[in-house]
Amino acid sequence: MTEMLPIENYMPHRGAMLLIDRLLAADADGATAELQVPRDGLFLQDEGMPAWVGLEYMAQTVAAWAGWRALQAGQPVKLGFLLGTRKFESTALFFAPGTRLQVQVQCELIAENGLGMFACSILADDQVCATARISVYEPEDGSAYVQALQTTEN
Repeated sequence: MTEMLPIENYMPHRGAMLLIDRLLAADADGATAELQVPRDGLFLQDEGMPAWVGLEYMAQTVAAWAGWRALQAGQPVKLGFLLGTRKFESTALFFAPGTRLQVQVQCELIAENGLGMFACSILADDQVCATARISVYEPEDGSAYVQALQTTEN
């Protein structure tokens, strides 16, 4: 098994927006990442981390997988976008602070135009606590794509 680099090597997220701690494993079909639910910071509420933040955990795991694949191919890590989700289910409304979560993503489809679909799950203590299918988009040039979006908004 290949030793993984620090998570920042695989994705563009930084600072408070980097929500996963490390990439545990990756292969051609998917990846597993890990995080510890923070005790303070972005999105946290009195009851804990809202389960819907799990969608971002899933999306960031997909981003880390895409970055891993890019580096394996000698290419730069690209900017990607979470488009949406289907069938999000969670066994709880919140993740307790301090809980260690594993996020698993399995690629179901990647089209030539950069659209992708992934089956995702979040595990706590080896028990599935959330699942979803997410849609993502990785344009060829993410910066140009964002710039084009900003231009059309004005």
